Amino acid sequence: MGLITKCVAIVLVGVSALAVAEEGDRDSWRDRTSFSGTVEAEWGIETTTGDTQKFEIQILPEWNFDLTDNLALTMIGRIRVDAIDDLEPGRPNQGEIAWPSRRWLIGDPLELELREFYVETSVGETYLTLGKQQVVWGQADGLKVLDVVNPQDFREFVLDDFEDSRIPLWTVNAEIPIKALTLQLLWIPDLTYHNIPEFDATYAFESNVPTAPPFIPFAINDFDRPNNPLKDSDVGARLSAFVGGWDLTLNYFYHYDDTPVVRRGFGLTELGFGIVAQPGYERTHLIGGTFSNAFGDLTLRGEVGYSTNKFQATENLLDRDGVVETGELAYVLGFDWFGFSETFVSLQLFQSVLTDDSDGLLRDRVETNLSLNLQRDFMNDSLIAEALWVHNINHSDGFIRPKISYEWRSDTKVWAGFDIFYGSEQGLFGQYDRRDRAVLGIEWSF
Repeated sequence: MGLITKCVAIVLVGVSALAVAEEGDRDSWRDRTSFSGTVEAEWGIETTTGDTQKFEIQILPEWNFDLTDNLALTMIGRIRVDAIDDLEPGRPNQGEIAWPSRRWLIGDPLELELREFYVETSVGETYLTLGKQQVVWGQADGLKVLDVVNPQDFREFVLDDFEDSRIPLWTVNAEIPIKALTLQLLWIPDLTYHNIPEFDATYAFESNVPTAPPFIPFAINDFDRPNNPLKDSDVGARLSAFVGGWDLTLNYFYHYDDTPVVRRGFGLTELGFGIVAQPGYERTHLIGGTFSNAFGDLTLRGEVGYSTNKFQATENLLDRDGVVETGELAYVLGFDWFGFSETFVSLQLFQSVLTDDSDGLLRDRVETNLSLNLQRDFMNDSLIAEALWVHNINHSDGFIRPKISYEWRSDTKVWAGFDIFYGSEQGLFGQYDRRDRAVLGIEWSF
């Protein structure tokens, strides 16, 4: 357990003891405590080979303690076992994850994780959430623009629900009302970044990855990652308001980009003098905002963000370090339609534009994605048929996810679906064209 985790645990235990002492016998401990959770099992079968891609069971217990009338503690754990162990073969080194946020790996298939651990309280009119938590910015489905406060676990690429794929961080989160506005301030000393699958994993990244010319020795150094929780911490602010029917936010985030920058140079490898890659992380400023409004059965929503100091890989061999520094403007525009009974239709346009158009960039200067989400409820909402389609205009690749779920009982849900990729191997989605799978799952709530 890391030093920060120990300190936070000691403080929270001390606060809890004081709170219980102050409350005395007014309420019993049982009355102020609740325990719930879910047990979920999912089986994934690759349609091209018939092989099992995953056979996973996860238990998510949640404890809630009302320590006082003004102090609540929440703890959420995760016990996960995958009998196949292809999504993260062996025992991943978790090099992108700070020590206080790492999972406890028991053998190859089994892991334990403290997903969230935070207290909620108010000081005057300020509402505080302190501890390991998720902070959700943005309103997009399927892909992200502003929802970048928490890094993402890519063990299943983008197929996992955002709530499950976000990596919770140790965070100080304050929400301050200012007349008709609400100001959210974030301080994040947790030096954790995207969990990138290793080269032998099922969803290892293959497209837009720089490679060395044939017959030239190649090596990758260990990550050069920030190591000072104070100096290298992230900070953010969001101002939100409701004006004339519009939900509006203005967002700012000063952070290390969670995607590593891989610079290349020359040096000694095991096979002699060759190309050496050095992955690391770079600071960026993100400024943007969100908007949404309902017009009858139509809801219009969107978000936009501009990031400075983004680094893109280049194939230009004359480039000194193999990356180009650029700014990036990204936005999403969404239209949600509720005009049909028991039916939801959502269309989204995503676009990312780089300010630099240097020769040799591994990605296009303008990248455009479209998404269509359809959902129909049957049998008093106990049976739900849905499908998500995401398509990239540049490479004509994408994925389709049809799914049917049935609430068998109030505490039990079953589902079946497909995750189908298509397109060029050079595309972000097409690289997984041979990873199509059928999924069967069941979830029990307690």
